[in-house]
Formats: sequence, structure tokens, C-alpha cells
Amino acid sequence: MRDSANHIALLRSQIAAVERQRPALAVEPMLVPFGHAGVDAGTGGGLARGRLHELFAASVDDSGAAAGFAAMLAARMGGTTIVWLRERMAEARGGCLHAPGLAELGLDPGRVVLGVLDDPLALLRVASEVVRCPDVDVAVIELWKNPRPLDLTASRRLAVAAEQSGVTALMLRAEAEPAASAAQTRWQIASVAAMPLEANAPGFPTLEIDLLRQRGGPSGMRWQVEWDRDQKIFREPALSCPVVPLSERGSLATRARRAG
Repeated sequence: MRDSANHIALLRSQIAAVERQRPALAVEPMLVPFGHAGVDAGTGGGLARGRLHELFAASVDDSGAAAGFAAMLAARMGGTTIVWLRERMAEARGGCLHAPGLAELGLDPGRVVLGVLDDPLALLRVASEVVRCPDVDVAVIELWKNPRPLDLTASRRLAVAAEQSGVTALMLRAEAEPAASAAQTRWQIASVAAMPLEANAPGFPTLEIDLLRQRGGPSGMRWQVEWDRDQKIFREPALSCPVVPLSERGSLATRARRAG
């Protein structure tokens, strides 16, 4: 029995060593340029496919902007299948995803498969299966606050699954504080007012994005970017309108003003 236990312990240590080496042996990911020269330079060429990326709303009022950024990235990534998983709290706090809002950002709602789960644990379990599926192009995993099931182990599980399948996983967070994770990059997003177009038409969606962290690269950089839905690229803003609401009930800030 002692020899058997020693053998199992040896096997576990060998497996752990392989797991530690896996990131170093992984194939270099394909980068998708943002189109914005500054962001592309700061990220070494763009956002990596087949990796886990974290998107944090700068404040609760910026949750729509963060969701918009996720939709923009999904549109930029291309492909045919996007799975958007939401915690039911997101439906209660931010409203349902609004198909016309997605279309206004250049993302075909017909490409989006929506799943709403009752709790964070159920959402993360489904997300693990979705990210393992190579037929999915982008998985948006939307969680609110800091649920206990979302720890370093859970994020590593998603990161490894993304690397193996090639699915780009976007972890969308609202009312949350960053913690240790296996994400390739971590972003913070806030909405910015943009200049109206001619005849006082609404301006292009404009965001302020902070690159808080990226593995193996510089961080602590901030840019203002404008989204061109026709070309599906980010660019320098003409000057510096909030993103099109993805909720049919509008942004939290708008609802609060109406309530007041």
C-alpha cells in the first residue's frame, strides 16, 4: 500500500510539472489588431485569440459601456458563433440584451446565442463547456460582483480551455474588484461623451479603456477610442456619446435619473 501511495504521489507531481510547463509550450496566439495605433502598439499587435480576457466596468454606470466593448470585440473577432452567458442578476440589474443595440454596434444578433443562468456556479460550469467547444468563436461570460466560485482555479480552467480550443473568452465584470486570475489581459472600461456629427446626429460610440494588466507585456496604459461599426475597428476619437445601450431599459444612470 505504501508503494502504491508513493507511486500516486509521484504521478501527481509529474502531472503538476506538466501543467506548469504548458503555458510556455503553448503555440503563440493569433493577434487581432484593434485598428487604433496606440492600443495595437501597447498590446504588441492586438488582442489574442484563444485566450481569456477580463473586461471590468469602471463603475456601475459603466456596465453598459463594458458590455458594449465586449460586443465590439466580438464583432471585431469575426466568426459565426458568439455565446453570451449572463448571470440572472445581470438581467435584473442591467436589463436584457437588446438586439437593436447589438446591431447598432455592428454585431449581428443572429450570431449570438444567449444563455441566462441562475447563479455564478452554474454559469461557470456552463462556461467551461462552452469554451471547450471549438465551434464557438467568442464566449462572453458576464458575472456581477465578486462571486466566490470565481477564483484563480476557475479562471485557470477557462484559460486552459480557451488555449486548447481556440475560443476567445471575454470575462465581463460589473460592480467587481479585480483579483488574481489566469487572464491574458485585464481591461477597465468607461463611457466618454463624443462630439455629435453633422446636423447634430449622434456621435460614434466612444470609450476610455485602461489596460490594467497583460501577461508578458506592459500595463497601466489608457486610451480614448472611437468605434466604427461599419469598418469594425477602433480609432482615435475626433474629440471626445456613450455607447448604444444594450439594455432595452437603458443604462442604470438613465433609469436613476428618470426615477428621480
